[in-house]
Amino acid sequence: MGKLKALPNRLTSLRPGLGSLPPVERTRDEDRMLHAPWRKLYKTARWRALRMVILTRDMFTCQWPGCGFMTADTSQLVVDHKRQHHGDEVLFWDERNLQCLCAPCHNSRKQRAERAQRH
Repeated sequence: MGKLKALPNRLTSLRPGLGSLPPVERTRDEDRMLHAPWRKLYKTARWRALRMVILTRDMFTCQWPGCGFMTADTSQLVVDHKRQHHGDEVLFWDERNLQCLCAPCHNSRKQRAERAQRH
């Protein structure tokens, strides 16, 4: 067998075809939808109807232990998934997995409890 000639490194001699692309700019909501497409379920008529069923069932009262905040102003209440569904539609629509929470309990206490479970 003869000697092998050293081949030129062709990769260094190729010119970049596209160059650099500008970064894609998305709003926070668009970014969340991209990474969690199940979020669109919250915009459906089915969810809005189910939300009212849960609020009525729980008598418009926060179910967080020790809270008991009650109001007819539904903008101050959140229908919360007891167990995170992560896109599992069976768990998403399961009424036994849903509870009424006031916004402060949902946005602080519940979020803190979920973060503690992850660690």
